[in-house]
Amino acid sequence: MSSRSILVIDVGTSGLRAAVVRPDGTIDALHHEAFAPSTPFAGLVEFDPTELADRVLRVAHASLADAGPVAAVGIANQRASTIVWDGRTGRPTGPALGWQDLRTVGECIVAKAEHGLNLAPNQTATKAGWMLKNHSFDGIDRSDLLVGTVDSWVAWTLSGGERLHVSDHSNVAVTGLATVHEGTPRWNSRAASACGVPLETLPRIVTSSGVVGPAAALPGAPVISALVGDQQASLVGQSCVRPGMAKATFGTGGMLDLVTGDTPPARADRTRHGTFPIVAWSVPDRDGVRLTWGSEAVMLAAGTNVEWLRDDLGLVSSAEETARVAGECTSTDGVMFVPALLGLGTPSWDYGARGALVGITRGTTRAHIVRAVLEGVAHRGADLLDAVVADHPESEPRELRIDGGMSRNEVFVQALADAIGRPVSVSPVTEATTLGAAYLAGLAVGTWSNLDDIASLWRPLTTVDPGSTDPSASRARWADAVTRAAGWIPELSALDF
Repeated sequence: MSSRSILVIDVGTSGLRAAVVRPDGTIDALHHEAFAPSTPFAGLVEFDPTELADRVLRVAHASLADAGPVAAVGIANQRASTIVWDGRTGRPTGPALGWQDLRTVGECIVAKAEHGLNLAPNQTATKAGWMLKNHSFDGIDRSDLLVGTVDSWVAWTLSGGERLHVSDHSNVAVTGLATVHEGTPRWNSRAASACGVPLETLPRIVTSSGVVGPAAALPGAPVISALVGDQQASLVGQSCVRPGMAKATFGTGGMLDLVTGDTPPARADRTRHGTFPIVAWSVPDRDGVRLTWGSEAVMLAAGTNVEWLRDDLGLVSSAEETARVAGECTSTDGVMFVPALLGLGTPSWDYGARGALVGITRGTTRAHIVRAVLEGVAHRGADLLDAVVADHPESEPRELRIDGGMSRNEVFVQALADAIGRPVSVSPVTEATTLGAAYLAGLAVGTWSNLDDIASLWRPLTTVDPGSTDPSASRARWADAVTRAAGWIPELSALDF
């Protein structure tokens, strides 16, 4: 069995893990290390690429020591976080900028005003330009500089610095530096020039599934055969491999992704319903590359709201306690919470919206507030699903599959099923990204033969059906509550990326 197993390196926003996925889809030899970014000032989010590389190699070696040889390596990663390094020495030129970093808001405004480019500060484009302008390059020949996202850096690290500079379509398509709606994504010279990023610094674009080179830094030098962004990895990891299948991840924030099929999007920009086209994954094809497309909707704060209950309000002592406390009442008695602590993403993209707790009376208890927070996140999940369905009515899903920390909260899962009016199936693993990267890597080396094999591996932990009550009344009240949270800080609400 071990010779067909897959090692996965999964780098998230606050930690990284290595694990070995067996041919039956079970996860073995999991090793995790916390790796939170630093925030030297408000709006700045950085991390040390060298430390990340050291930790990647440490957990990878530990997993292989426990599990034995593997057939291949898959990489899943936080998207858009950006690293610049010297391709001759492998040394980074300075701190990496995390995807949450907001220091390039001004550059995004200038790119739109002067070049007609719709870029957001959470994309790679302006981050790379800022780093190439502001990092110190003493003793470095600029022709040796390389720019990449986390998947590129991890692949470089695992290859032992053998100039394996690659990134896959799922990552490239969300950088802001690539054309997306004109077929297969490729680097966009106009966007790169406007951001001050030489095309020659960017990685070679490869398929999400396919052998790209040996992981020479690991025992046995297994081939690297998958690179994929974290949300797309979660999609595949929950066996959403056909059009009309959708998953949502409820972690610190929330992302909902719908598989739409093989037709490229009409445009790359955010739609009027607040969603974005994505490359779900890509595979080699006899004619070159076969891409599967998707639609993504974003919630800026999901589990953050539970952390607020625990760490700031002190209403619960742990995230797990929220289900018990919320279960002390059968409804919120009219209390509603809009989880806009960081603004609202899809569908309105109102950065100036702020959290709102409405409908409070003298009889409101701790249990009502805790339940209202869980139900508020569930309503936001329904907003995301409504948005992708509005953009792709032909691909409306019959159920929603979910992972992330909040997927283990039974009160939240039931509230989500009630809000969306359809079944919710819970992933057997909290972080399905690991499985998705393994499945894509395994497709490239024969561990699994095709997408049907991956579909057959889905074994939900549980499936929760919606209650018998029509959700339309609660959804209407929810929409009214959202209007009360919107536009709270007008100058931020005016920003449009």
